[in-house]
Amino acid sequence: MVLADTPHAAEDGAEAVKIEYEPLQPVVSLDTALVENAPTVHEGTANNVLLDVVGPEDPEFEEVFEQAPVVVGATFDSGRQSAAPMEMRACLAEWDAREDTLVLHTSTQVPYVVRTAVSDVLGIPQQRLRVIAPDVGGGFGQKCVVGREEVLVPIAAQRTGRPVKWAEDRQENLTAAFHGREQRYEARAAFDEEGRILALKADVLCDVGAYSCYPFTCGVEPLMAATEMPGPYRLPRYWYRTRAVTTNKAPMAPYRGVSRPQFTFVMERLMQKAAKRVGIDAVEIRRRNLISAEEFPYESQTGVVYDPGSYLESLEKCAEVMDARGWERAREDAHREGRLIGLGFCSFAERTGYGTRAFALRKMAVTPGGDNARLRMDPSGHVTVSVGTCGHGQGHQTTLAQIAADELGISPDHITVRQGDTESTPYGWGTFASRSAVIGGGATKKAAALLAERVKEVASHMLEAAPGDLSIADGKVFVNGSPDRFVTVAKAARAVHVEPHLLPEGEFGTLDANAGFDPPGTFSNATHGAVVEIDPETGAVRIDRYVVVEDCGVVINPMIVDGQVRGGVAQGIASALYEQLVYDDEGQPVTSTLIDYSIPTTMEIPPVEIFLETPCEFSETGAKGMGEGGTIGAPGAIANAVADALSHLGIEVDRLPITPDRLWAAIKESRAHGGVRS
Repeated sequence: MVLADTPHAAEDGAEAVKIEYEPLQPVVSLDTALVENAPTVHEGTANNVLLDVVGPEDPEFEEVFEQAPVVVGATFDSGRQSAAPMEMRACLAEWDAREDTLVLHTSTQVPYVVRTAVSDVLGIPQQRLRVIAPDVGGGFGQKCVVGREEVLVPIAAQRTGRPVKWAEDRQENLTAAFHGREQRYEARAAFDEEGRILALKADVLCDVGAYSCYPFTCGVEPLMAATEMPGPYRLPRYWYRTRAVTTNKAPMAPYRGVSRPQFTFVMERLMQKAAKRVGIDAVEIRRRNLISAEEFPYESQTGVVYDPGSYLESLEKCAEVMDARGWERAREDAHREGRLIGLGFCSFAERTGYGTRAFALRKMAVTPGGDNARLRMDPSGHVTVSVGTCGHGQGHQTTLAQIAADELGISPDHITVRQGDTESTPYGWGTFASRSAVIGGGATKKAAALLAERVKEVASHMLEAAPGDLSIADGKVFVNGSPDRFVTVAKAARAVHVEPHLLPEGEFGTLDANAGFDPPGTFSNATHGAVVEIDPETGAVRIDRYVVVEDCGVVINPMIVDGQVRGGVAQGIASALYEQLVYDDEGQPVTSTLIDYSIPTTMEIPPVEIFLETPCEFSETGAKGMGEGGTIGAPGAIANAVADALSHLGIEVDRLPITPDRLWAAIKESRAHGGVRS
């Protein structure tokens, strides 16, 4: 670590440091990590495997595959990615000698988790450490773990007695910040003669880089993949093995969707392959396998309980909007014209609102779960909502204000939401995993309901009516059946604070309420549909149409939900077609700028047609969570659309991203051999 008064001086100082390196043979891929006698990244790790979990044995499992009329399978790969937030990571620490307190401003999704980590390392009580997350320009999971800089900068500030700031540039973010996504699946599925899935076998490898991440550990990707891979499908038998493999690369962290874009891509490609073998279309094979309404609550082979969803309804709506029935003829007509067009679907379930019970199964040293909200009404009747969740561009201030306003019967304009400051907000786990509307919103709703009851209790003295006979709406507390008998919420609040003589003895004080919410978790679900056209001369893929039918429960704010879906789809398209971090044979990253690491722009992202919702019984607000759904569905939908466009050429699409050079080479090779009719 080099400290200086200016960034340029610090860079000069870093260049002046002379380091003697002892070159070792690098481990830069899953293949090199797992070969016999491979060099090890860490001593004591057998075959570079940090975690190895195998599903329960089933003595009849292999027999199912041997007797199944249809068995499909392949090796599926996905590229390593960066979350690439608009704002890179940064932090500023200052030691307040007078208060004997350390103040850390950091671009994070999880201020309380950062406080715990820094407190543990520095050995200072958490009450003497304040973490502030200002307006954060994107995170997508990269900032829901604690980076080394968030610990080193406070140490430097404490030792020097001066403020210390660190900020990374884009090159540093791409090469040294947390990565995600690099996975390999050896997957096989058995189907009966009508296309119903009988069994699934998956061997999952996740390249987790050189180190584990805090607090989610190196198990975050492989455990998610194994536990939730069956998705929305009725699966009688399932066997898995999942491994976290360490390499000489940047470590992994959760990235929007956390393995679900990858295993959903795998499941949807298996469905497409099976449909082709059985001789039914893409919609019908999903129709025969999706969990139906009468089966809820449904328990998967891994013990996960699914609450009611609209899996079949979402599929049917998407197929209707995409005009799937007329697609076969349209594709054949295009092929005769020399055009390569394809239609692809992707159905999936997204587990959201993970509570303590779900995270406890992962046996982490730090176990996230519920969240808290604190509401306080001032003498003017305005309310401050303080929450443990911590948004980074999702519009939480608007959404949570709406939830509180609905309970309190006042305008959202009279509500201020505070987040991202450990000094002024209740303890909470921050924002990740589509949890904020479900858990933070649930805590806000419960606290607002308590505060509303307190306001009615105060108003009951002023109106000489029982609290149970009162209702709140439009900023007024009125007697049921007598709307002309009312007192404004503002007047009741003023009475409590500055006019206590109007109330019985003991009513003086404050108007506030606290509540927490720790749900069992819920499931959103969706079907995505995509139409693509491939340029056979370049291999470039253009998305002509994109449709999302998403059931994310009650939509609190449609504009914000639309923005979340569109942003998620953009990141899913990036996974499908564009983004991949590449290392050379010596372990050096070669995609270190946005010239090399291709992020799609608005020119590559099509308009997204969105159709929504049904309520949820396991959520206080009825919301199911939907922050990651757009990202999860896009890779599978686009891969299936590309495969559909190339089906008459016998080209399979089992690797992400789907790059123009590989497509062009595959088309050229197929045509050189006369093509293969499907």
